[in-house]
Amino acid sequence: MISRSIMNKVENVIIFLLSILIMIFLFNIIINFEGDAFSVIQKDYLEGFTVVFLSIILEVIPFVMIGTFISSIIQIFVSERTIVKIIPKNRLVGLIAASLMGIIFPVCECAIVPIMRRLIKKGVPLYIAVTFMLAVPIVNPVVLASTYYAFSDQTYMVFLRGFLGLMSAILIGHIIGIIQYKNDPLKNNTLHEHIGCSDEHDHQHHHSCGCGHHHHSVSVSKRGFFSKIIDIIEHTSLELYDVGKFLIIGAFLSALMQTFVSRSYILSIGQGKVSSTIVMMILAFVLSLCSEADAFIARTFVGQFTTGSIVGFLILGPMIDIKNTLMLSGSFKMKFVVKLITIISLVCFIMAMLVNIIGI
Repeated sequence: MISRSIMNKVENVIIFLLSILIMIFLFNIIINFEGDAFSVIQKDYLEGFTVVFLSIILEVIPFVMIGTFISSIIQIFVSERTIVKIIPKNRLVGLIAASLMGIIFPVCECAIVPIMRRLIKKGVPLYIAVTFMLAVPIVNPVVLASTYYAFSDQTYMVFLRGFLGLMSAILIGHIIGIIQYKNDPLKNNTLHEHIGCSDEHDHQHHHSCGCGHHHHSVSVSKRGFFSKIIDIIEHTSLELYDVGKFLIIGAFLSALMQTFVSRSYILSIGQGKVSSTIVMMILAFVLSLCSEADAFIARTFVGQFTTGSIVGFLILGPMIDIKNTLMLSGSFKMKFVVKLITIISLVCFIMAMLVNIIGI
């Protein structure tokens, strides 16, 4: 029998989806209203905002749902031990293998930091774990598919995102391996994850992560098939609900900027190689979008911001944002977190600037 807590979480997802449908209905009424209430806000602006906002939401939802479902299956059925076994011992080969893991194990972003922590505790070298954490959300097949769909008339963006994302992850992992090879980055007490979802089902202790998912003391392999299905449903509903909040905020801000901010002002920032890259990277960090959704937000800036700045948005966002920073600070020493964020920012900035300089 499905527990009430699981039903509540599924109901939250249903409410979230119904809310979007209600928003569509209300926006349609507003657009077609002919009264004097909109004498201050011009109807054209409101209509433009509605079109941009709803197009982002409606296009991205299928990819988010598919991504969270596949991610949940991987999260429930694949253990860290499996990942540890298939990582080569050779440093270079190990870095490359870790960067490509996302193709096989498209883990959700809310779980990537706790998985990284557990890999380190299981003896995986820090540089491998860091590379894994940074690359998985970028080479995830669903992410690449959503990027292809979002940039259907600029398919080279899929290559730029995938290739430069992989190169950045490998380079960052290698740098971390050089400067952090002696020091243990983990905090002494990392038993509890306050933010995010670790979904570690073979723990011998009980606790709940910040997303409310209960962690079982019984190994997944020893639990019944029905229990695993319930876990998948619960994890998918939680992730979809959490991701949805960031998606709405991101779509709202993007539509707001595209509609109400002067185009000449946007172009004055967006056409500068350095300024555009910095603005888009800050935006990626603040919006904290899931990697299945961010391509649709990035697409709205095409023609107004440089290609390099959009690439910077697409590779930095999945690597580090506000929610991942909070998760990292809960498990790792602050000195390491600051060091990692700095290296990620610098490498992604350099990659974005290379695209701008080459003039793609």
